[in-house]
Parts: sequence; structure tokens; C-alpha cells
Amino acid sequence: MSNDNTPKTAKDTHYAKLRRAHRDEKAGGAPAFRPRQPVPPGENAADGLVRLYGLHTVRAALDNPRRRIRKMLVTRNAAERLAIADLAALPFKAELVEPKDIDKITGSDAVHQGVLIEAEPLKPKRLDALGDTKLVLVLDQVTDPHNVGAILRSAVAFGAGALITTARHSPQESGVLAKSASGALEHIDQVEVKNLADALEQLHEAGFQTIGLDSDGPAELETSFSGEKIALVLGAEGKGLRQKTRETVTTLARLDMPGAIRSLNVSNAAAVSLYAARKFLGK
Repeated sequence: MSNDNTPKTAKDTHYAKLRRAHRDEKAGGAPAFRPRQPVPPGENAADGLVRLYGLHTVRAALDNPRRRIRKMLVTRNAAERLAIADLAALPFKAELVEPKDIDKITGSDAVHQGVLIEAEPLKPKRLDALGDTKLVLVLDQVTDPHNVGAILRSAVAFGAGALITTARHSPQESGVLAKSASGALEHIDQVEVKNLADALEQLHEAGFQTIGLDSDGPAELETSFSGEKIALVLGAEGKGLRQKTRETVTTLARLDMPGAIRSLNVSNAAAVSLYAARKFLGK
């Protein structure tokens, strides 16, 4: 009789569980575990509407007087967490559903937390309607909605007055972007421009110092600030700022990173830059 004391690996244990489950199922016992099949996203929202989901996203939308909501699907648990006592009292159609009903619309990969709304997109503002804000963020063809959503969240956290993007090569308002923004979409002005270089010149005329973030910038960001109004300009990951943008900004600056990795994800770079700018403006 052999005495095999060889330690069992995770792979051995996995296959042992599968064999045991197969034997149990053949004997009429507990069925073998079968992973839940993913549910693909359903059809898009009606023309002119966007679908937003997630507790923070929907709560912020409900509290935003500029947001026009047409419909809500919500589970009982999510309604309680959103402090909605009476769905019939809402000024739009609201329906109590099960989580799987929302899965059929968003797809099972979306973390909807039991609530989804269909609403009109927020209308972008004009660049000349910035008001008296002293800090804005400008994105040069940053296209990933997860990154733009995370940037929006940081922009709101550090008190930026607006996010300026190009009409083309920028993500449209969507559930993915709004979920990544965690409600920030409702708290900041969004400005769309046709020509970014012209927009930067308009910012200069309005008294803004425009600082382009570049890993090879000639100076550190913290030493580059001047004046009372700052516009931070960030480019897409990989290609960075376009040449015309580089030529138009007031100055190019870099984030000083002494570690082995010399670059950051654009949303992380935005957060660090916003912190530095807010600290300078607060002096």
C-alpha cells in the first residue's frame, strides 16, 4: 500500500472537486456547480435619451434640477437606499423590478446596484459661459469613458469649474461614463468646443494660464503655476497632447516622478495635477 504524502496543489483540488460533483450528480445528489451565464446588454435607449445606473449616479441625477428624467427601474432594496418611499410620487414613470430585469438592459457586467434611469443628456455649455471659476480642466481627445468619468470625479472633488472637451474624439454621456464619475457628472459644467486651439486662445483672453501636462515638459508642474486662473490640459494616453495643442498652451510641465515608472494613467495624472493647482490657488 502506497503512502503518498505529496502535497496537493490548487489544480489537484480543483479537479477533485469536479470529480466529486460529477459523482454526486450521477447518484442523484447535489448538481454540479454551473457558473451563471453572462447576460449581454439589451437594445439602446430611445433616440435622444441616455441610461444612467448606480446608486451615486442616480441619486445625483435626482438631485440635479437640470436633469430631465423620463423613466426609472428600481429594486425594492435600491429604492430604500435612495430614500424613495413612494414611487408613484416621483414626477416620472417609475417601476419596481428585480435585478435581473435591469441586467437584461445593461448587461450583467454593469454594476447597476438595482437602479437605472432613462434621461435626457445634459446640454453642454458655451465656453464664454464659464463664469468666475479659477480652475478648469481641458481634455485633448481623451476617448475612454472610464477615464473621463474618473477625471470628472476628481475635477469635482478639487473644485474645478468646468471640463472642456472637443466635440469629436470625446466620449458622449453614457452609463459607463456616469458610473465611473460616481455622481460628478451632475456637479460640473461641461463645455464642448470644435477647435481646441481656438478654445485655448479664448481661455488666454479670459486670463487663464494654460498648462499642458507632458512627461517631457521642461519644468515641474509645481513651479509652473502663475496668475489667478489655471487651465490644466491633458492628452490621451499613449499619444499625449497633439502638436498644435503643445504649441498653443502657455507652458508645458511635467509631474516629477522619481520612481521606476515615469508616467501615470491620465485620470491619475489629472487628480495629482488638480491637487497641485488647487493648493497653489489656495495660497
